[in-house]
This record gives sequence, structure tokens and C-alpha cells, in this order.
Amino acid sequence: MNKQKRNTVRGLLVLMICCVSPLLMAESSIIRPREKPATLHKIVLPEETSPETISEKPLHEQITIEANRVEGIYEQEMEAIGDAKLCHGDNTLTADRMKYFKATNETEITGNLRLDRTKDIIEGDYLKLNLDTEIGFLSEPRYTMKKNGGRGSGEKLFFEGKNQYRLTGGSYTTCPINQEDWFIQAKDLKIDSTTETGVARNVSIHFKRIPILYTPWLDFSYTDKRKTGFLAPVVGHTARSGADLAIPFYINIAPNIDATIAPRVMSKRGFMLSNEMRYIGHNVQGRLQSDVLPDDFDSHETRYGVAFQHAQYFGHGWRGQFDYNRVSDNRFLRDLSNNLSQTSLTNLLQQAGLYYHGALGHDGVLSFSAVAQQFQTLQDPFAALNADLLTISPYKRLPQLTMNAVRRNVAGMDFSLDTSWTNFAHQTFTEGKRFTFFPTVSVPLRNSYGFLTPKFGLHYTNYDLSMDVGNKGNNPDRLVPIVSLDSGVIFDRNINIGNTGYIQTLEPRAFYVYIPYVNQSFLPNFDSAESDFSFAQILTENRFTGSDRINDANRITLALTSRLLEPSTGIERLRVAVGQQFRFDDRRVILNSQITGSNVDFIAALAGRLTRTISTDVNVQIDEHALETEKIRAGISYQPEPGKVFNLGYRYTRDVRDRGDILINQLDTAIKQVDTSIQWPFFANWHTVARVNYSLQDDRLLAGLAGFEYISCCYKLRAVVQKLTTATQNTTTAVFVQLELNGLMNIGSNPLRVLQQSIPGYTSIY
Repeated sequence: MNKQKRNTVRGLLVLMICCVSPLLMAESSIIRPREKPATLHKIVLPEETSPETISEKPLHEQITIEANRVEGIYEQEMEAIGDAKLCHGDNTLTADRMKYFKATNETEITGNLRLDRTKDIIEGDYLKLNLDTEIGFLSEPRYTMKKNGGRGSGEKLFFEGKNQYRLTGGSYTTCPINQEDWFIQAKDLKIDSTTETGVARNVSIHFKRIPILYTPWLDFSYTDKRKTGFLAPVVGHTARSGADLAIPFYINIAPNIDATIAPRVMSKRGFMLSNEMRYIGHNVQGRLQSDVLPDDFDSHETRYGVAFQHAQYFGHGWRGQFDYNRVSDNRFLRDLSNNLSQTSLTNLLQQAGLYYHGALGHDGVLSFSAVAQQFQTLQDPFAALNADLLTISPYKRLPQLTMNAVRRNVAGMDFSLDTSWTNFAHQTFTEGKRFTFFPTVSVPLRNSYGFLTPKFGLHYTNYDLSMDVGNKGNNPDRLVPIVSLDSGVIFDRNINIGNTGYIQTLEPRAFYVYIPYVNQSFLPNFDSAESDFSFAQILTENRFTGSDRINDANRITLALTSRLLEPSTGIERLRVAVGQQFRFDDRRVILNSQITGSNVDFIAALAGRLTRTISTDVNVQIDEHALETEKIRAGISYQPEPGKVFNLGYRYTRDVRDRGDILINQLDTAIKQVDTSIQWPFFANWHTVARVNYSLQDDRLLAGLAGFEYISCCYKLRAVVQKLTTATQNTTTAVFVQLELNGLMNIGSNPLRVLQQSIPGYTSIY
């Protein structure tokens, strides 16, 4: 046997002795393979050494050691030297040198140590670890989390069980190496990789190497998992509440229930306690928000607000909904809300409803609702100086029952029935009950290129009022026949614009309505108002909402629409439409005040995505008889990519209102407004955000916003100032400053909701 073969046999014998030496019943022996730095030795060490346990031991519990050189004493210890690697389950240890002690299942490792686990990677200089209990310690530790990129270091790391370790003098950040824009420094930092949470004690938070916050205790989730504990403080300032500080405490009650308790201190108002609870289930969801200010520094009164929304699905088409909102006084939202969109609310909804929606036969729908509804009306604080500014509370509906039924394709005809019974209550005006019954029948005639739909209906209304109305007593009624004929044709063709192919449509439409005049001036008006003149409105039978007024009509509407469609996606790139109403008889049924002039009869609209980056929406209404523009609603938006958007809008309403049959010019109430907003990068990671809503008629700012965002790899900084007109002679200003530390917390008041509401197309950049 030559020398090479003898060395090969010797190596095999060494491996056999290490793995199955208990079978040979030998006493302690020394294993010393030939030292060859370029050769990798691999040894598998089962916990038991009998043949049975070797074959039955799961692979993930075996210990595998690899190194350039392996030596040791049987059943006592083994040492791996040079590119050493130890595998145990999902854990992989690599180092320059490691020792393994069989009796205690412990390992001692030195030099360029790296522990690669399922959720993190830990590095250091010297490690002593029990592989069974995962208890031990590591000197000069450095760790990196695989899921969110969080990392840190410390003076010493103590392993305290599976997926748990604690660092003394530990730090944490999500910033890249050598770019620690922010980090936390803690005397004691405990990481639980199972729950993906951290607990730190004696903590200072550093931003740009400057300590900005200290807390004796910090409990945080370094992923998106919910966890009970304090949230970051919310700091802000408004003109009415002054400096504002809230310290929210989040409670993870159950996987589907949570709550946030936020003690809030305002320099001009005092101490407020805010509470929010949310819940969601398979068939239920809801939210309860309550705010209590026991003693307002300014009014010396207890002030409160509550908002409760609950929705539940009962099955078989039935669902319920409850919505209750109430505040202690008219100024509560203006003075104390930190959401400026709430400061202009006038009517707070209080409603409970039961609803049903299901099939009616093979091709029909049946729906039912029972609703009790009222509002809390908040008055303008300066309305007492001018009675015309007082807000009239809507009628209460206690209750309202409605039923709608539709059956289609019955002998070629469609049948529908809308009926309701409502009890209207009001502390000032006439009260009463109203019953409506409105059956209709239509004959839809359709083919691939057009349609013709004649329709006939009878609208019956009966009242039971709290007082007599003229010679009609307290039980007036009304019966109105309604006849309409709707028709349209669709033409299309393929066209090319540049190198792009489109489908262009041409859709002429004619809509005729006849409703005879019925005197309704003696009837109360519980819920009717005139709809704004629009394309949707000119193709309907009744220009009034509600059921107390039905217009007389002998008119035809002619409309023409052309669309530009992408064949591959169906996206509507452009829509141009014009519509004209021709009245054969003058209108006779009117309300005391109308939204538009009575002669407005022409409307034009242009909307769509003109290019990949430019979209527009323009509506123009014209009084053709007076040759005057009645309304203009125009807007254009340029958005080349997320984080870049510019919007420009113009709103105009001519000052014309109908008072009976008399046209009155009121020059001081016309509307002329410009609304522009922007989100745009101006330097590196800096973005500017701004909005201006300005009244040209009154020469004043209605709403303004200005601020900036800085977007870094591991943090975001936002600062926004907003000014809003909330009453006739009242404005409010709010300041939002937020520092978002990725993977840790948000410090300050969040302006994202304000930005999304103020700037159409706003995108949060990450």
C-alpha cells in the first residue's frame, strides 16, 4: 500500500472513531488528524452514542463541526481550528477557533465570531454558549436584524434563552453603517426575536448626535406587530389651544381589539383625557372616541366630545349601523380638535339603522331600511350678530322606513317601486308624518349600438301634519304622473394620434320628460333642495332632492359625448361632453332659494388624462338667454411621478338667485376662488408642500398650508403650518412637526392626514 492510500485509510479511521467509538467500547483516546490547513474536516456529533440514537436523532438537533483542523478528547471536548463552523438546528456559528464540550453541550468560541440565526445575525469577539438552553454571553457584540435592517452594538451581550438576548450599554438604529443619523442608547436593552420587540431602560434618543429625548423605560416593536406600551409623545401648537403635548398609551387588548389612552396638556386650555377604542371581527367593526376636558382654563367649564361608529352584518342580507357624534358646545371642535378638517363641521350625525338587501325572484332586487336620525347643529360663534348666518337644524327622522323593489324583464318590461314612511320632528317648524308611494314601469329596448327606454310612473304623497295648511287641513296629499323617454346611440371608430391607436366614440343622447304642474306651495318642505346643475342632473326627471317637491317639466335634453379610449386597457384618456336643455313651458314649481339661476340650460365638460402626467376636469354652465356664464369648475393636475404633483383649480359662481319669480342681483355673494397646491422636491431629499385657497371676491385667504418634508434612508422630518377660516370672523392656525424614526417611533404631531386632504395626489414618499 503506497503512502497516499495509507493517509486516506488513516483519515477514514479517525472519522469512524469519532462517530462510532462507543461501539468499540474503547476508553478515552486522543483524536489528532494530520494537520492540513487546506483540508476541511467535518464531524457530526449526536447527543447519544448508541447505534439506535444515531439513526433516530432528528437532523435539526445534530451538531456538525467543520474546520481546517479538528482535535480533541473523546467524550470530553473537541477543538476546531481555522475557518471553524458549527451548525446546530437553524443556527450557524463561524469563527477562527472554537471548542465544544460534549458533557455540557457548551461551546467556547473566539476570533471573528458570527452567529447566523433565522431572524438575526450576531457578531463579536468571545462567546460562551450552552447549545441546549441558549444561555451564555458574548463580548464586544454587534447585531443585525434580518426583517427590518435594525442593528446595534453594546458592551456585552447575554443570551437568556431561545431568541432572547440582552445588551448592556446597548444601541439600536435602522440607519446604514457609518450613517447613524439617529440611534437609541440604553443602559440595558433586551431583544425578543420571537415577539419582535425590544425593552430598553435608561434610554436616550439621539438625532444627528444630539440627545433629543430621555425616558427611563422604552418598550417598542421593531416590526409592524402591535404591542402594549407608550407611544411617542405628540407635540403641536394651535392658536386656540396653545402649546399641545399628548403622551399616548397603546393597549393591545386582543388580536382584534385595541385602545389608546392619551393624556393631553394644552397651555391655554388645561388637561384633557382622550380615549380611542377600535374593534373588528368577522361580521362587526367599530370605533369609540371620547375626549374630556374637566376644567377649561378659558371658559371654566367641563367640555367633552364623543364619536361612536358601529357596523354589524347579521347575515342573509341584513346589517345594522350606529353612528353617534356629540360635543358639549358649539366651539368644542374649533377650540380643541387637532384635526382641522373637523373644525368646519356644522351638523354632527346621530343615527341608528337596520338595512336589508337581497334578491327578488330571478332578476330582481329588494331592499329595506329602518332609520332613526337626528343632528347636533353647531352654530357659528358670530351668528348671533346676524340672524341670516344662523344654521337651521335639519329635521329629525324618528323613524324613517323605506322599501325599494325592482323586477326586470317581466314580459319585456321593468317594474320598480319606491315607498317610504317618515316621522319628521323639529323644535321650530311644522312637524308631521309623510308617506310616499312611487311605482314605475319601463320598456327598455336595446341593441348593440343604441337604446330607447319609455318610462311611466305615479308619485303619490300623503301628509299627517301637526297644523293645518290653508284649506287643505292637516292631511294634504299629492298625485303626480311622471313620463320620460330616454334614447341614445353609440358610434365608434379606430383612430391614430401620433403612433398610438385609440377608439373614439360619439354618443348622442336625447332625454324627454313630461310632468304636469301640480300646486305644491301649501306643502311643507321637510327634506327637499334643488340639485346643482350638472350632467348627472340634466338627465334626471326631478331637479329636486327629497320627496316634498316634484318639478313640473315639459323639456327635452340633448347631449353629445365623445370619448377617447385605449383599446388594450379600456382607460378613458379624454371625455368631451355638451348638454342643452330646451323647455317648452316655464318652470312653476320652485323653492324659496335656488342654487342656480332658473335659465341655466347649457353645460359643457372636459375631463380625462390628456397625457401620462396631465389630467384635467372642467365644467362650465351657461345661461344662454342672458349670455352669461353661471358656473365654472375647472382643475388641472400635473403628476409626473409619485412625490411630484401640481394642482391648479378655479371656481366661479355668478351671483344670481331666484326669489319666487323675481330675479335679485346680490353682488356681494358671488364666488370667485383660486385653489392651488403642490408637492415637489426642490433639493436632494427635500420636498416642499403648499396649498393656497384664495377668495378673489373677498380678497382673503380661505385656507393656506406651507411646509417641507425631508426624506432620508432611516428617518423623515415633516414641518407644516396650516391656516383655515373656520367661521365668519374666525380663523385658526396649527403647526405640525413630526420626526419619524423608521422602525422605532414617530415623534410629534402627524401632518399626513392634513396633507392628503389639502393636496390632491399627495404621496407619502418612503
